[in-house]
Amino acid sequence: MTSQDLAGTKTMNKVLYIGFKGKNNSSEILVNTLSGQHSLLTNSYSGLKRDIDKLAADYDEVYLFGTDKNLSDSFRIEQNAEIEGIQLATILDLSKIAERLAVSGIKSTISKTATHYLCNEAYWYLLKKYCGRAALIHIPSIKHYSNIAPLCGGNYDFL
Repeated sequence: MTSQDLAGTKTMNKVLYIGFKGKNNSSEILVNTLSGQHSLLTNSYSGLKRDIDKLAADYDEVYLFGTDKNLSDSFRIEQNAEIEGIQLATILDLSKIAERLAVSGIKSTISKTATHYLCNEAYWYLLKKYCGRAALIHIPSIKHYSNIAPLCGGNYDFL
């Protein structure tokens, strides 16, 4: 069975979409609207590591969605994660992901600067577990979620 990944490529890859638990967490709302495999992480440092350890290791691509309250009408795609000075980077083609989002009317930027929040921690562990085959995409918080929802026309499978 072929699927379309975030880069817009027809692929046989096994893809996983991840968000964070919380009924008012925009990443949970988004991930629950995507078709395909998805999982939700606990909103704590110790809990998310446990959750990631339980994930199957056979995914070809993993897309983690996190919330950034400073975003209002765009996404930010993260290239790197860093814990205790150890930086890991994705091997996925982030420019293709940005192009795919743009086709759907969603503005995005690519950041090369790791954040130091819960999303960064989860991203680091995912990059390590999946040998760089993961990407972190920050999306607006629930306060601004309605700014991007109409762009999707209720169909989030553009990803």
